[in-house]
Amino acid sequence: MSEDVGKRAWMCLVCGWVYYESLGLPEEGIAPGTPWEEIPDDWECPDCGTTKADFVMAPL
Repeated sequence: MSEDVGKRAWMCLVCGWVYYESLGLPEEGIAPGTPWEEIPDDWECPDCGTTKADFVMAPL
């Protein structure tokens, strides 16, 4: 696995919301440092409700 895992960002193509692995999403039970690959496949964007499939890796 890449040394950058846990430090990447993933952007929603629908609304532009960004998931930062380093920050996680504690309010949804996702701890800081959680890699994108460990986010459940049925997880949805907290802003628009689209699926994980509609996210792309974003530059930091």
